[in-house]
Amino acid sequence: MTGRIVIAGLGPGDDTLITPQVSLAITQATDIVGYIPYVARIEPRPGLTLHASDNRVEIDRSRHALEMAAEGKQVVVVSSGDPGVFAMASAVFEAVEAGPTSWRNLDIQVLPGITAMLAASARAGAPLGHDFCAINLSDNLKPWELIEKRLRLAVEGDFAMAFYNPRSKSRPEGFARALEVLRKACGDSRPVIFARAVSTPDEHIDVVPLTEARPEMADMRTVVIVGSSQTRIITRNGAPIVYTPRSVLP
Repeated sequence: MTGRIVIAGLGPGDDTLITPQVSLAITQATDIVGYIPYVARIEPRPGLTLHASDNRVEIDRSRHALEMAAEGKQVVVVSSGDPGVFAMASAVFEAVEAGPTSWRNLDIQVLPGITAMLAASARAGAPLGHDFCAINLSDNLKPWELIEKRLRLAVEGDFAMAFYNPRSKSRPEGFARALEVLRKACGDSRPVIFARAVSTPDEHIDVVPLTEARPEMADMRTVVIVGSSQTRIITRNGAPIVYTPRSVLP
């Protein structure tokens, strides 16, 4: 088989944050596969076919990409951020595992990208400077009870936490419940960063104490970062810099 699949991360939004490796793969592609707004970021050109689809058909999208690669096409599956963080890389490999044995012989590469939590952390300072975890707050693919358990255990382990998909129109109540769990488990006013649409013209960053965090401060374009008990704030020129020391302070 001469076909290939590249699973690529387009970064958080600004095209200058797409890696040269990913840009090269896109220039070599015959077909681009992905969620509608991500495919829209790819410049059309002769010889390139764009295959955009809805957000909830990841496995179907993956099968389509694998089928085209098996036909000899050069396929790039695009995700925002990094394709291995709550994105398409795992969906493609799930399809490979469940599909024909021949798919396992395809040339499949995963190219990293700058994920939203890292872009948000950089804008705020260094809140993920020590041990941290990332939790997807969507309960579309896992029960809410598991999300609450992971929140409580992350607080018990004193991790800084980055939250993806905090609040959507279809499940507006979930993030409110998450904040309730955090307030009860943390019992303090550690900083919470609301980083919306980082690296785009719509970027907006808010830093508030956990006690003042409100559900409506987040949407699906927002990454929320909650500091650990060690996280600090430095004020510089009237703006907060949030960081977590690399050593545990007394």
